[in-house]
Amino acid sequence: MINIPITSGLVRGALELEGTEHGLLPHRLPARARAQFPDAYLAAVEAQPSGVRLAFRTRATTVELDVLPTKVIHPGFPEPEDGIYDLLVDGHLTGRGTATITGQPVREKTARFTGQPTPEKTVRFTGLPDREKDVEIWLPLREITELVALRADAPLVATSGRGRRVWLHHGSSISHGSAADSPSTTWPALAAARAGVELINLGLGGNALLDPFTARAMRETPADLISVKIGINLVNHDLMRLRAFGPAVHGFLDTIREGSHPSTPLLVISPILCPFLEDTPGPITPHFDGGRLKFRSVATPQDTKDGRLTLTVIRDELTRIVANRNDPNLHYLDGRTLYGEADYAELPLPDELHPDSAGHRRIGERFAAQAFGSHGPFTGTDG
Repeated sequence: MINIPITSGLVRGALELEGTEHGLLPHRLPARARAQFPDAYLAAVEAQPSGVRLAFRTRATTVELDVLPTKVIHPGFPEPEDGIYDLLVDGHLTGRGTATITGQPVREKTARFTGQPTPEKTVRFTGLPDREKDVEIWLPLREITELVALRADAPLVATSGRGRRVWLHHGSSISHGSAADSPSTTWPALAAARAGVELINLGLGGNALLDPFTARAMRETPADLISVKIGINLVNHDLMRLRAFGPAVHGFLDTIREGSHPSTPLLVISPILCPFLEDTPGPITPHFDGGRLKFRSVATPQDTKDGRLTLTVIRDELTRIVANRNDPNLHYLDGRTLYGEADYAELPLPDELHPDSAGHRRIGERFAAQAFGSHGPFTGTDG
């Protein structure tokens, strides 16, 4: 086995790599953004490497990756299962692995992640085809993962995007991956694979909140295509009223448009169907129904006075905002065309908020067709 230095050229989908005493920690928000809101929960979700992968070309038949994984425990919730690593060969899912964790988990509400480091674990993939091939190792979407060492039984070279367009996407926990089977089967990953584009996934569970530091991070990230999924987290947190929502959306889009993105195709996506929030504001709360985790609002439909936001209100406002900006490269997509009433009847949301793996597949397929199809805002030929 050959020891391969882990360099930035091998890692795709991260905005920053932090050097640690053990190796490299991928971040999906840069240090400047993290410093502006030093919140433990945001720190956890941005460091969960949804969409981050190692990409290289090699003849190797065996590849080993040493990692230091950290689970994030949400108070009152069951401990999550071990994270899944997906191995793709020439774009096809070929294997899956886990790094079993036996150390002390880090708890979400600590001011800093000061729990004992988990022991180093090795994720090992064997039986790869004995030929030159493109290999990707997708990191777990809900498990903070420090990259410690990489080995293979043949040399490897980092691969670039090979001329493919870069798609930068920001959204909530559904974009982050929620209940997807694995990191390469979240709806953004599936849509990117179908469209043949390079994904940078800034889906941040619970944190699609029109934060200016997120908009600045997107502004400063090279990309050929940009999308923002806006709405569900604002209702979930009951974060703002209608008076603040419109200007905040305009400000978020204005910031993205600054710098190198004045005419980049930009798609605004409204929330998918969520029946209990369509005409009822948040905030929401978790509860257990028959032992299963579910979510519900603590408000009622009568609580919409004073400009409290519902999904219906947000869709109406986003439609108006996009139309009024008079930007030929700005587009709107109603999230209910990705997952609507008929889909809810066939593939109900298990916790009333997040789609399951079948829901992710459907959303990914529909987004690829609507955004990247012949009449979509992202249509084009990729190298």
